[in-house]
Amino acid sequence: MALKTSDASFLILIFFRIFSDVTTSSSSSPPFPSLLSEKQSELVPALFVIGDSSVDCGNNNFLGTFARADHLPYGRDFDTHQPTGRFCNGRIPVDFLALRLGLPFVPSYLEQAGSIEGMIHGVNYASAGAGIIFASSTDLGQRISMAQQIQQLTDTLQKFKLKMGEGAALNFIANSIFYISIGTNDYLHYYLQNVSGVQSSFTPWNFNHLLATTVKMEIKNLHTENARKVVVMGLAPMGCAPHYLWQHKSKNGECIQDINNMIREFNFVMRYTIKQLNQELPDAKIIFCDTYEGSMDIIDNHERYGFRVTTEACCGLGSYKGWIMCLSPEMACPNASAHIWWDQYHPTDAINGMLADNVWDGLYASICYPMNMKDMVS
Repeated sequence: MALKTSDASFLILIFFRIFSDVTTSSSSSPPFPSLLSEKQSELVPALFVIGDSSVDCGNNNFLGTFARADHLPYGRDFDTHQPTGRFCNGRIPVDFLALRLGLPFVPSYLEQAGSIEGMIHGVNYASAGAGIIFASSTDLGQRISMAQQIQQLTDTLQKFKLKMGEGAALNFIANSIFYISIGTNDYLHYYLQNVSGVQSSFTPWNFNHLLATTVKMEIKNLHTENARKVVVMGLAPMGCAPHYLWQHKSKNGECIQDINNMIREFNFVMRYTIKQLNQELPDAKIIFCDTYEGSMDIIDNHERYGFRVTTEACCGLGSYKGWIMCLSPEMACPNASAHIWWDQYHPTDAINGMLADNVWDGLYASICYPMNMKDMVS
């Protein structure tokens, strides 16, 4: 998930807003939540995160890119009430899951500047705009692709081996969780834009298989490094995101089915791929969590879950607040928890918390196969 607008004047405004402080990002230790009662005993030694803006916690603060969330109102409902680089009003899913695992919030990789001391509980390599394919989101500027993130992760694991010793590091890696949430930009900022005529080379079905095969290869690379617990997230129903409701002139807020159908097909292929991987790597626990399934359950039953606004973003401008990205506090609604969508593309932290609960133990809907994260670590 990433940011985009077609209006040239606003692009210029955004350019100056973003790049005026590209080198002034602050860093701090990852906080425990303000509610100390939420802290649990450690169930795993570390959490490592690969992904896009669905889980970016600040790496893009250090990049020259339009995909940045280092300004208010982003972060206004976070524990520090300050922007951190998370594309949300508050917490992202891996924050909630870190709590469940008894870990502090996982810091961004670029924030650590190569220091191993700050990585002992895990590292977040996610980069807004990142894709499974390197060429995805070139229109947004700098981003760290999946392959590049895996290389950064591999480098980190090598540092652990040097610091801890081979045996201790391999045990540390085997008991840690590796969380992957990526793929949306390969559709929104590559395939659907027909970059390099990709639609002439790949049908949607074949493109899905290309992406799934690439993810499978990267998981095998992680397995070679002794990763044994891997969580792969499916893609969310981006055809329901405010930007695409605006772009396609949706009537009455109906989701754009052509987009959602591609995402559902990808999730189907990815789930089957993970099933194959579990057979090929019997010493590993690899789970697939269908974000689309969990998100549509919330959208379809929003009143039961306490959400009043399902189609309009909390922050933005235009129809469904999907035309112009979230740029200033004045553009945001007063109560994000009533909304499903925070901005053009990203959910509120209320939704992130519910999806994290589903990943953890299927509290609202069973979306993970063949097990949930709680079963994985028990």
